[in-house]
Amino acid sequence: MDIMVATLEILKYTIPALVVLISCYLIVRKFLVSEMQRKQLALFKDTQDITMRLRLQAYERLIVFLERISPRLLIPRVYDPSMTTRDLQQVMTMSISAEFEHNLSQQIYVSSNAWETVKNVKEQELNMINRLAQTVNPDGPARDLHARIIEVMQQAEGDIPTDMAIQIISNEVRKVMSIPNM
Repeated sequence: MDIMVATLEILKYTIPALVVLISCYLIVRKFLVSEMQRKQLALFKDTQDITMRLRLQAYERLIVFLERISPRLLIPRVYDPSMTTRDLQQVMTMSISAEFEHNLSQQIYVSSNAWETVKNVKEQELNMINRLAQTVNPDGPARDLHARIIEVMQQAEGDIPTDMAIQIISNEVRKVMSIPNM
């Protein structure tokens, strides 16, 4: 009988201790899981903020690229009165290609639609320069090509590829900025 009494005495203290231990374990586990989820959510929010900044900077750089390859800003930057038409053509195409290569990495931060738009505009600008260069004497003064480009741009006032691309990218930026952060 002494063993039975001793066993009951042990169980009298052990069972409540086990219940308290299991309760503490469950409470601490639930607290740690919720704390880990809270930290993961905070980390996700911080990552989203950083990603958003990188995306916006990429869109900014692409707009600067488009502005820089626009003939209205490109010609004054590279034009030299002593150049021939061929020289101006080469300098303009090299400048556009160099600007594009400088901004290649931006494609990982922007949508494929935005990147395709930028690539298409670059090609359109290069094609326009090369096509117009063929309409003037290659050894003639650069002002002939300059005048021809200005003439074409004035005729296409509302349909300038760089302006349309800037509008497309600006609209996309508005969409990106309207997405609520978590």
